Amino acid sequence: MPSPLSADRPAAQPPRRGTVDALITQTRRLRGEVDAVRRDAPTDGGDPEVRWQRALYDLALHQLSDLDDHLAQLRDGPTLPPAPEPQVAPPPAPPTRTSLLSRVGSAEWNLLTDEAGWSGELYQILGRDPASPPLTLDELPSLVLDEDRPTLTAMVTDCLIDAKRIDGEFRVVLPDGGVRTVHMMGEPVLDDDGATASMWAVLRDVSELRRSQRAESESRDSLHRQRHIAQTEHRLAVELQEAVLPPWRASLRLPRRGPERLDLAAHYLPCSTSALIGGDWYDALELPGGESLLSVGDLTGHGVTVTSGMAMLIGALRGMAMAGTEPGRLMACLNQLLDSTVQPAIGSAVCCHYRPQTRTLVWAQAGHPAPLLFRDGTGQVLTAPDGVLLGATSGAVYGQAEVTLEQGDLLLLHTDGLVPRRDGEAAVQRLLDLAPRFGGARTAQECVRTVVEEFGEAERADDACVLVARVSS
Repeated sequence: MPSPLSADRPAAQPPRRGTVDALITQTRRLRGEVDAVRRDAPTDGGDPEVRWQRALYDLALHQLSDLDDHLAQLRDGPTLPPAPEPQVAPPPAPPTRTSLLSRVGSAEWNLLTDEAGWSGELYQILGRDPASPPLTLDELPSLVLDEDRPTLTAMVTDCLIDAKRIDGEFRVVLPDGGVRTVHMMGEPVLDDDGATASMWAVLRDVSELRRSQRAESESRDSLHRQRHIAQTEHRLAVELQEAVLPPWRASLRLPRRGPERLDLAAHYLPCSTSALIGGDWYDALELPGGESLLSVGDLTGHGVTVTSGMAMLIGALRGMAMAGTEPGRLMACLNQLLDSTVQPAIGSAVCCHYRPQTRTLVWAQAGHPAPLLFRDGTGQVLTAPDGVLLGATSGAVYGQAEVTLEQGDLLLLHTDGLVPRRDGEAAVQRLLDLAPRFGGARTAQECVRTVVEEFGEAERADDACVLVARVSS
């Protein structure tokens, strides 16, 4: 069908062929580069950010492929469909990607004769039998979804009455019940008196493009939701951790009365590779009779669930210690608690009872690094009693160890995020090498500051806690 022209504007001159060829070359090069990046991109379907990225890649490829086809048609001009040939065998299956010419059709409606002319491609787009007559403007809405008919009617009315150009979309229902999105562009053709004589339009099947755009939008929205959830969980975990861990700003002295006391200080070091909050904790509590409870531990994982589990363990530990439960039995009870929870978890811990009257330290551990004892400028690792990880097995039995401390002794408890076990004895030796500096420190807080200066800037894959207790009077 020849392209109709408005009476008040001349026909545009086609661009030079060499210019279009250069644009086609650039478009195809860019499409190849985008496709290469898409193939190398991650394919984890469970990650909302990955789904969003791939949706954008697919959308960009659709846009570039359509641009390539448009430029090729602009260079080569309209292609007439071949004459039909007798069918000897069933036609081959359609290609996976429909060509541009089967996605773009044209139509003209003559208002004077009420005749309509459709291109063959438009029949295919609208799912009509090519042998049937083209629909008039009054009949065209019968193919459109009910909710989109007002949009089509308004576009056609504005074009015919107010001579406005058409540029909009609507959805059509195919004979098989499928729905196709069609983009329509058109304008009125005016006669010599300026009245509308006919209307022509180009209709394009944009269903695949809109599906890609919806997928990109849904993936982006999912990514935003996931980020919002992550930010909310992080805030809750931080608030819960701050509410549970002792808010020490200076050294703590336990018991509060008596000649023999512990000078205490602690510090929490966050993970350097993740913004998530872990389950590391430290705690100190004065017990009945003037004894003191010292503990550090680590519940595996990150996030609100782990932080709330850590809070549960601290509460249980404090309650049983106040009731007089010895460290070994206390570890067994914590193991049973984790083993019976709805969401099983694994953790490690070390728990110490200090008796100031005899300067005796009774302690137990559950798969945790042993305390370090510093005395007279040297340090050593205390020999650990038996103890498996909390939650690892039912009915585990935990041993106890006992050591007598002296005036000026310093005890250091830490979680394994501070000195990862994969680094072996060399990493523990770094802590033991701090003995001379500990010997020159006046308070437990200065000792903690020394540890943070030595290990605080290191790259850690997990959170860490350190607690220092110094025997003083």
